Amino acid sequence: MAGTGLSPAKAVLLAVQLTCKSDLAALRTLVSQHRKTLHNELVLRILLSHLPESLDSSKYVPFFEDLISWRIVEDSKTPVDAPALFELTELEAQKKVRKLHLLPLAWPNCPDDAPSDPIVLFLIHRALRIDENTGLLTQLPSLLAPFLHYSDYLRTWMISTILPLVRYNYDYHPDDGVALTIAKFEALDDRAGVSLLLSKTGKEQTTEPDPTVGRDLKGLVGPWLYGDTRWKRRKLRKISSFSLQSLERLDEVPPVEAKYAGWEEVFKWLSTQAGTSWKAAVEAVEQWDGPGDVDLGGYEDGTIWLAENDEMHLKRRYARSGLAAAYLISEESEEALNGVQRILARIIILLDKDKIPTLQAGAALLSPVLGLEHDILSPKSATCLRNDLLEEHNILTTPNEQSLKILHALLISAFLCTRAGCSLGVRRAGELVFLQDELDQKFLFSKLMSRIGDGPKSDDKYWTKIRNEILWLRSWGADELFEGTESVSGRGVFGQLPRESIEAELLKAFLANTRYTLARSIYETSPDRPLSKKALHDAIISAAMNAYDNATNANRTRGGVKKCDDILQAFPNTLDGSLDKDQLEHLITVTHFMGSYRLVFKQGEPFKPVNLRVHGDPISIIGKILDQNPRSYTKIGDFIDMGKHMVRAGLTVRNVDGQTALGAKQALEEDVAEKRVVSMCIDAALAEDDFETAYSYVVTRLKDIAGPAHARTPMLERRGTGLFAEPPPKVIDNWSWRAALQAGKYRRTSQTVKPTHLGNASGNPEIRHLEQRMDCLAQALRIAPKGQLQEILNVYRRCEEELESHVKREAEQEEEWDAQGDEQIMPGGYAPTPAKKTSSFRATEEAPMSLFDLSRASMARAQNGFSALSMLKGNNSTSEKARNVSRESTGSGGSTLNSPTDSTQKAPIRKRDQLKNAAVGGLASGVGWLIGAPPVNRDDEGYEEQ
Repeated sequence: MAGTGLSPAKAVLLAVQLTCKSDLAALRTLVSQHRKTLHNELVLRILLSHLPESLDSSKYVPFFEDLISWRIVEDSKTPVDAPALFELTELEAQKKVRKLHLLPLAWPNCPDDAPSDPIVLFLIHRALRIDENTGLLTQLPSLLAPFLHYSDYLRTWMISTILPLVRYNYDYHPDDGVALTIAKFEALDDRAGVSLLLSKTGKEQTTEPDPTVGRDLKGLVGPWLYGDTRWKRRKLRKISSFSLQSLERLDEVPPVEAKYAGWEEVFKWLSTQAGTSWKAAVEAVEQWDGPGDVDLGGYEDGTIWLAENDEMHLKRRYARSGLAAAYLISEESEEALNGVQRILARIIILLDKDKIPTLQAGAALLSPVLGLEHDILSPKSATCLRNDLLEEHNILTTPNEQSLKILHALLISAFLCTRAGCSLGVRRAGELVFLQDELDQKFLFSKLMSRIGDGPKSDDKYWTKIRNEILWLRSWGADELFEGTESVSGRGVFGQLPRESIEAELLKAFLANTRYTLARSIYETSPDRPLSKKALHDAIISAAMNAYDNATNANRTRGGVKKCDDILQAFPNTLDGSLDKDQLEHLITVTHFMGSYRLVFKQGEPFKPVNLRVHGDPISIIGKILDQNPRSYTKIGDFIDMGKHMVRAGLTVRNVDGQTALGAKQALEEDVAEKRVVSMCIDAALAEDDFETAYSYVVTRLKDIAGPAHARTPMLERRGTGLFAEPPPKVIDNWSWRAALQAGKYRRTSQTVKPTHLGNASGNPEIRHLEQRMDCLAQALRIAPKGQLQEILNVYRRCEEELESHVKREAEQEEEWDAQGDEQIMPGGYAPTPAKKTSSFRATEEAPMSLFDLSRASMARAQNGFSALSMLKGNNSTSEKARNVSRESTGSGGSTLNSPTDSTQKAPIRKRDQLKNAAVGGLASGVGWLIGAPPVNRDDEGYEEQ
């Protein structure tokens, strides 16, 4: 053989040359020929120092296996030939060997607990050099796997270091970032290691379940925390690193045992994910059974690597972290709540507890929540919701029967609210239950009630289910526990709300959605009535008013007004004899009347029923109707009824809180409403130049209802001492006299509506109009306050002067016409007698007269009577008339013209009556003897108070 004559030095040099060339077949022959020189440790160092790291491990693993098993034999097909070495002297060869500087088997910074076995040292050192020089981590499993049985240390290192690093860099997340070296990976602490390995877990946004979450926990974190080598090594490093700071901490008790530190970081990651990416947390709990569920890639040896105590401890810690994640899911949606349900169901299985129904089934069953201890329902538990969820003292995350039961109850509560449209999370539900803050519960309840109103309006089953759910939310189905006790509060999210108030709101929701039969069967005819009669009455009236206020159409056969009416008719037993019901019915009636007219309050905003109910002066709305609807004043009877209905509806008298406060004032208020409505109709008729209608309302309607503008101070309120001022008179009618005055001020124009018939009035339209105006003014004088009398008298005097002027003019025209007729037109007439210089009237009276002449003379006397009355002086002057009228208008009693003590005296005659009597008296004295009429006795004429 060629290599037989090689010296040991030259054999070593040749082995180095063959190793550098990766000629492992020739190296095998050389090692077999020089086994004594090329012993295993030397060959391993040569391979470690000079075998290229890029060489595939499959090329030299067989050689390595034969080497350490002492099965190296000569390969006859590959002889050893090294002619260059023969030219070297032995001294030169030895010198070159000393300069080889072969690497030691132990790698730099080799831990103190590393084994001394050269095979293990070589494999680990070789793996480190491959990773450092080439980064070919994928070759390491095939390099190390055949030799794991040699050392537990090597197996642990392979599983905890190489396997998770290869999976992270190449198998699970190959396209993400720069590959991490072994040295840097081993230098990571627990927090950094967990953060790195799970940095890309659960980041994919998919609608389907993400299996990579459980895969990463099993295949990355599980192997990385395999065994106890890491925490022991860390402990040794801490002890060896002496410093003043370490001296200060010698007496400190570590918060967590070192062997559990890595897993605690995993549990923290799990709870953190619940707040940021809750889907990843849910997938983690569902796909991973905890620290005992690991994927070691088949490199394990079948032995249990976690002690039983450690496994039980970590299992409970894992369950606690799952419960913490359930509370930390902040998203308020049905999907998130289903995620909490999945977490809870999984933990129950892990703890070997009784299974719970699905979320939908649990919400349908509404099982009573019993057996809860007082401590877990105390306000202290609210603190546990916010802080220290992973701590052992937290009773909400302690994996036991109580914590599972309370979480399930909170989950069902949150789901019921969220499904109804009022989003609620488990954590928020817990705060409502533990703190029992009434304001917070009222806010949630109001929000919930506003959402359920959008449900189906014709489904009694839906509303029955809603009622059962809300009552369960108040007490968690444990009402029977409080029967016979004084406790009125519940345990649920509405525990501080009285049941009667909840039932009242439910009733209103039923009525708002037209569930009248269902509401009556539960609240009025049921043997176990959940509401008292007064509470039921108030709730019904409130629901009816709410329906009215939300109405947009004033017609009682449609919309909210119809619903209001239907609600009042749905509970005959409860509302029998109710004043509130009667008032609402009157309100509906007047609203319906208004709906037949055009009525706009603001530009583009039509009338809504609620405008009437909240208006400060509802009767003034009638004035708006009269303004916006031409000739609507002719329906004065409808408007008077409308005003009275407003009074009976309690709209005109309210207390400081806006509530009806009518009481015994109803009759007086109805009178006031009638006076106001008649006055409005008079004003509306005048505004449309319909004086005839306005005049008729003054002399027919207003005459019957109008009274003095002020009433005297009642005797009980008078002091009579003169020390204090008397209370001012109370205003009782400030509209009638104004309307009469406005009618008296009206002057005819070309737009004035002409009368349809004259009756017994003057044929002269101006005289007739002035007479009507004076009638209106006389009515105003009778009822006006003292301060307005002078203004009315001034208008009256002007009318009187105008009337005198027109009467004189008309008389002159008639005399001219008569004279012209006697002399020129009428045949058979008598010529005037020139000798007599008497007046025309006297001459006519003394001359023989025909029947026609006698009639004309009577008419002339009547006209002279008109003129004479207008020119009365002295005691019959205008000022005297004013004093008489003033005395009449301020007489005692406030509603009559004369005091009771003067009832036997004759009442003064009105101006219009004087005019009338003068005309009729003149006619009677002129022609009465022809028909046998008795003479008129003026002393028998009296005054009837109008």
